[in-house]
Amino acid sequence: MDFSRSTHPGVQAQLDRLSKLSPAGDRLGLERIGAVLDRLGRPQDKLPPVFHVAGTNGKGSTVAFLRAALEASGHAVHAFTSPHLVRFNERIRVAGRLIDDEPLAGLLTDVLDAGRGIEPSFFEVATAAAILAFARTPADACILEVGLGGRLDATNVIDRPLVTGIANLALDHQQFLGDRLPGIGAEKAGIAKPGVPLVTQLYPAELAARIGEVARERGATWLARGGAWDAIVRQGKLHYRDEQGELQLPLPRLPGRHQAMNAALAIAMLRHQHELEVPVSALSAAVGWADWPARLQRLAPGPLVGEREVWLDGGHNPSAARQVAGWARHRFSDGQPLHLIFASLATKDPAGMLQPFAGIAERVHAVPIPDHSCFSPDDLVDIAADLGFGAEAHDDVASALSSIPADARVLIFGSLYLAGAVLAANGQVPT
Repeated sequence: MDFSRSTHPGVQAQLDRLSKLSPAGDRLGLERIGAVLDRLGRPQDKLPPVFHVAGTNGKGSTVAFLRAALEASGHAVHAFTSPHLVRFNERIRVAGRLIDDEPLAGLLTDVLDAGRGIEPSFFEVATAAAILAFARTPADACILEVGLGGRLDATNVIDRPLVTGIANLALDHQQFLGDRLPGIGAEKAGIAKPGVPLVTQLYPAELAARIGEVARERGATWLARGGAWDAIVRQGKLHYRDEQGELQLPLPRLPGRHQAMNAALAIAMLRHQHELEVPVSALSAAVGWADWPARLQRLAPGPLVGEREVWLDGGHNPSAARQVAGWARHRFSDGQPLHLIFASLATKDPAGMLQPFAGIAERVHAVPIPDHSCFSPDDLVDIAADLGFGAEAHDDVASALSSIPADARVLIFGSLYLAGAVLAANGQVPT
């Protein structure tokens, strides 16, 4: 169960109601969300063209690139993403703007009223509220980010999206998706629909074969990187090609080499649909405009971090850690020490997240994640020490920061929930 707070009494009243009525934890399946939406008049049938994005890492950034390109083309765009970092409102962007508190309170009321006797989960209520908001407001496009998996995720109630996409795949949420990548890939590919393009990244052979099998079973047109389209970073540019031709685009403003491939996936999804016009100039603008908080974000001076150099990333699995560590190794090559402030949910793999930082981070500062079940700082210190790190435990991020030398760089990493708490404490609420 996500912990959500709002300063708006109407929104908070519905969030309190949700916390009492909805069972804790993630639950997969389309029966409950389908039943709730049926009672609401099937708003999923009234959406503008839908871009549906799954993946383990990178799907949120892909959504950001899609939205930026569509908006640069003059299109009004709805977007549903998760989780939120600071405010529940961040999940629902209606025609380009985060939803306001008053309509959000009304939407949550409508969904919870419709859900009586069904007991939808937190994520199912959020998804239904977003779909209802999008059905009630005109727009040119709608982007839905899968929450967990794909086949049984609440967002998969859309019968015929315009295009579907799968970002990077890795082990995560094994308790729901299994502990083998081909099985995880099959679950993600469950968003495929008959006659709809399924645009994916390049995967190892066994994983790719399973995705291709699911695509064929579902009658989708599978368009994989390395085949129908491809992309590479060369000489400071993103080089993209498909059957329509080749493009040379600037690299994304979002830091990290992996963001170029997330942008490329968004470009491929846009270029393999035919309902919305997106000129090349909009693609070029999008890679520079797209912003996604807590993804290698340099924090602004604020009440938590002061004037020091602090970076924040919400990565929470070993695959994300390898990408962030690789970025840090190349970015921080001037000898200035890097200290890692780290936390991990109890369901994650902290050793797998810390190991890639060996030889990069000078010291690990372990902290808890407020209001969430997590590894204790003392346990994280033991894990870090076993990996050869110097490590120490702290009660919170503020005390960790105060213990780090002023001339050191800081990277806060390990959890989107921790990232949200950091942004709130530093006065950087996403807008």
